[in-house]
Amino acid sequence: MLPNQNLNQIKEEMSNETQTIDFEKMDGLVAGIVQDARTGEVLMLGFLNSASYAKTVETGFVTFWSRTRQKLWMKGETSGNRLRVVSASTDCDNDALLFRVEVEGDGLVCHEGTVSCFTKPLAFGAVSPQTNKEAEETRG
Repeated sequence: MLPNQNLNQIKEEMSNETQTIDFEKMDGLVAGIVQDARTGEVLMLGFLNSASYAKTVETGFVTFWSRTRQKLWMKGETSGNRLRVVSASTDCDNDALLFRVEVEGDGLVCHEGTVSCFTKPLAFGAVSPQTNKEAEETRG
């Protein structure tokens, strides 16, 4: 178990912040970034509304709003890989949350069986052959 604050203290701090979270910018939702408190690895991204945030505060486990199923969804409720909140913070605009968590269960957060949902590399900054050819044709 990670050293952390008393659960009641975390709940009190999080409930005091509810009024500062801007749920109105994205039609009642805010992004919730989940980070492993021990390793710093980003594990997943989900969305919260005011009800899922209140449930997170109440239980101490991250609860999201499922946009596809239109219902509350506690990550790990069926797999056992629940996300216990160690600390939480908001960004400078109060429209995104960062949860530092301890993962229960086997630690596989992603539904694809990996620790992190961020496993698919992108060719960032790479120029495709077609883009390169188009650039040459444009130059003349």
